[in-house]
This record gives sequence, structure tokens and C-alpha cells, in this order.
Amino acid sequence: MRNSIPEMTLNDGLTLPVIGLGTYKLKGNEGVAAIQSAIDMGYRLLDSAYNYENEGTVGEAVRRSSVPRSELRITSKLPGRYQEYDKAVTAIQESIYRANLDYYDLYLIHWPNPIQDKYVEAWQALIDAKKWGLIRSIGVCNFLPEHIERLEQETGVIPSINQIELHPFFNQEEQRKYHEEKSIATESWSPFTRGFKDLQIDTLQTIAERHSKSIPQIVLRWHYQLGAISIPKSASPARQLENISIFDFSLNETEMGMISQLTRTDGRIANQDPAVYEEF
Repeated sequence: MRNSIPEMTLNDGLTLPVIGLGTYKLKGNEGVAAIQSAIDMGYRLLDSAYNYENEGTVGEAVRRSSVPRSELRITSKLPGRYQEYDKAVTAIQESIYRANLDYYDLYLIHWPNPIQDKYVEAWQALIDAKKWGLIRSIGVCNFLPEHIERLEQETGVIPSINQIELHPFFNQEEQRKYHEEKSIATESWSPFTRGFKDLQIDTLQTIAERHSKSIPQIVLRWHYQLGAISIPKSASPARQLENISIFDFSLNETEMGMISQLTRTDGRIANQDPAVYEEF
């Protein structure tokens, strides 16, 4: 089965589907089967990370797939403990070896770790890895505007994408506006705020019933109409198909506003504030 997912073009020319597969906790044979299922459904963007410890699983699913490597967009991320330049270069190489790939389409710094204050070194390593052909596009996760400004000032290179916590209860309006001003794509992690229990609320249920769609489909359509790339995770083929079946309806302006108004100042899932949070 092949479902057509729209694409967007990043500021460096790389194209990405507007919905990808999050692979956190998808490991081993079961993980390979889940990722293969998603590829068969039409997913072409696969999101992994060094700290997920499943880059090998993603690579194996890619090798078993009948879809050409050139049609896939595979992401991984640099962990906080390897942000020194030399360690970052080695970690990028290790990511490639783990997945048994020739290159990553997208490689991101997972967190800025501002207390450690080595993210500019890490960024320079990504810049160089791109020059060496190991990465096609480079970006960041969870970077605040001040972190991105520093990258640009000290290296002259801005990220192609910033993957941030973004869901109806934390809509990141100001951060998204900043991205738009800088031509940086927004990618949403935990687009459902980790689990469906929190999504069983009247506003979303009412909108879902109006469109004869599920609450997850309404939320993913909201992400899409915000202009954000979302990476929902699911090992279920039925859920995988449901998550990309959102291009046959639209939310009106009022509905979009109703969902955006669910945001809360304390809406972060685990209170992981990039201004202070340190990833290992």
C-alpha cells in the first residue's frame, strides 16, 4: 500500500514528508517489523537517535524494504555526552556504522545542554560531517532562539530544522514564529503529548465527531496546518495508516484556534526546559 504524503522543502533544499514515523522504543525484530510496516504504508521519514539505541533496527528495516534508499529520509541525533568536537565526529560515524548506512539525510543535536555549553562545537562537527558527505542536512532539537542565534553568529550556518516539543497543550507559538522568520522548519516531537489519555477532552472530541475522524487524526491535521512536520510513533499497522490518513479534510480557522487555545504555560510533558535541561 502506498499513501501519498505531502512534502516540504528545507532551507538547504532537502525535501521531507510532513509526517514521519517516530521510532523511540522500536527495537529488535518487532521494531524492524513495525518500521517495515510503516514504509509499506507510505512513510518515508524515519526518526531515530543515538540515545534511542535503535539505529541498527532502523537500518535493518531500510535494508529489508523494497523502497529505494534514495526515497527515504532517515534522521538520527547526537547525544549530550558527545558534544565536544572530536567526540561528536566519532559519534556521527558510529551512528552511521550502527545503521549500516552510507549517510543520514538529517542529523540533529538532540539538546543544547547550555550548562555544558559545548553545542557550538557539536554544531561545527555537524557542519563538517555534511561537507564530508556523511549527512545531507543538519539541524537541532529543543534549541531556543538564543541558542540558534549563537550558532549563526559563531559559524554562519543556521539549522534546516528544529525538532521541538509541540502538541495542543504546548503550542510553541512564539518559537514557531521565530522559525518562520529564520526559514527554519518546525518538527513536532510527541505530537500527541505521549499517549491518547490526555487527548480525551471535549474540544478535540467535538471536532473529531464533526469530521468523522479520530482525535489523533484531528491533532495531526492541526500540526500539518500549522506548517509543522510531525513524527507520531506507532507499531500498529492500523494506527500507522490512520495517522497518515489526514489529507482528505481540513480544519477551519475556528477549529484551529480552539485546539491552539488548549495550550498551557506548564504544558511540557516532563518539564524539560531547554534553558536548563541537560541530556546525558
